[in-house]
Amino acid sequence: MRKIALVAAATAALSLAACSEGTQDAAEATADGAMADTEANMDAMAEGTEDAMADAEAGAEEMAADAEAGAEEAAVEAEAAMEGETEEEAAAE
Repeated sequence: MRKIALVAAATAALSLAACSEGTQDAAEATADGAMADTEANMDAMAEGTEDAMADAEAGAEEMAADAEAGAEEAAVEAEAAMEGETEEEAAAE
């Protein structure tokens, strides 16, 4: 009877060990998948940041060009008013 109990205990221990190995493998695969997902998300985030920076830079350049054009137009209008000229005449000078 005692030998049967030992065999049963050994069989149970081997079953648990096999189950544990399968669980370890599954946990490792889950961790690997999570790491790959995190890496992909970080890459996507970096790409999104680069796109946002490029858009911001383009917007800033456009604003600077608009400001420069506005300043030039204001200068022409002021010169025309001071000289008693048309804006076309002032701009031609």
